[in-house]
Amino acid sequence: MSAVPETAVAGRLSFLDRYLAVWILAAMALGLGLGRVVPGLGDALAEVTVTGVSLPIALGLLVMMYPVLAKVRYDRLDTVTRPRALDSGRAGETPIRRMLLPSLLLNWLVAPALMFALAWLFLPDLPEYRTGLIIVGLARCIAMVIIWNDLACGDREAAAVLVALNSVFQVIAFSALGWFYLSVLPGWLGLEQSALDVSVWEIARSVLIFLGIPLAAGYFTRRIGEKAKGRSWYEAKLLPRLGPFALYGLLFTIVILFALQGGAITSQPLDVARIALPLLVYFALMWAGSMALGRSVGLDYPRAATLAFTAAGNNFELAIAVAIATFGASSGQALAGVVGPLIEVPVLIGLVYVALYARRFFTAPAPLAEEGPARV
Repeated sequence: MSAVPETAVAGRLSFLDRYLAVWILAAMALGLGLGRVVPGLGDALAEVTVTGVSLPIALGLLVMMYPVLAKVRYDRLDTVTRPRALDSGRAGETPIRRMLLPSLLLNWLVAPALMFALAWLFLPDLPEYRTGLIIVGLARCIAMVIIWNDLACGDREAAAVLVALNSVFQVIAFSALGWFYLSVLPGWLGLEQSALDVSVWEIARSVLIFLGIPLAAGYFTRRIGEKAKGRSWYEAKLLPRLGPFALYGLLFTIVILFALQGGAITSQPLDVARIALPLLVYFALMWAGSMALGRSVGLDYPRAATLAFTAAGNNFELAIAVAIATFGASSGQALAGVVGPLIEVPVLIGLVYVALYARRFFTAPAPLAEEGPARV
């Protein structure tokens, strides 16, 4: 398989997505500036709330999650119970059912445990940031990870199945895992629990609102849109119009969050750096370990890459929503969630180049090698 030039990776992104890290940095700077020049901004934002979250932030979170969930092909969930629908038709393809168990283990056992260990290892004296990182580790990938998978020439159909599966598991398992890693496990290990008193209902309520609502909206948007106009129109016409709103909602939310977090960020920059370090280690270990696991169980390159990116990616929108709803928009937990996308975006873009280089270590299935790189 011929290597894709590295200059082509950025070229396949839209203008907005190509400079996403720049927009995030600009939103952070704008938020910090507003926090300094507009006195009483935090009090004004906190006057009207939705489940403990200021209304502007709640709207921003819902807006940024809706478009990416509208991209998920929910009919691909059928392949979980009827895998032959996706596994047949092309010689040399790796059956998707071979990916399901590794993906579930990586996302719902390995990733939360790894982030828990890194959070306690790097932040033993900063309980709020530590808790925020644990929440990030619990929030598994949703549709945005499809971008990184496509750029790395991964299997788009397999990614759609795993993303949809993780979206369902997110609603079912997130609150229970949050209770376990924030309350139960620290108690078993004799670790500090004073800052980890979180009820299952608080986390479940945040998940149901900030994931359940946009998930339902995305599902019905696709069902109604495809029924009325067809899939080709839906994906070629409607989704490109909806897509940018995910970025707009994200940037709006970051502006508001950083306006509230301005004092902590400017007065404690070393704390921000300490939050970033375990995130860097986490993304590197999760991606490399998942890629190696995929190769060891016999996955071809496209699906090994899909396994790696869906395991390494995080739903930082949900992590921010849960942190805000549970601990407040000006909390250290929310700050840790905000730092997440700033680190994740450039790191995963870098891992796309690493993945393209790693293709040479896989045996490419002949029928798939001619299809060329996936397209965003």
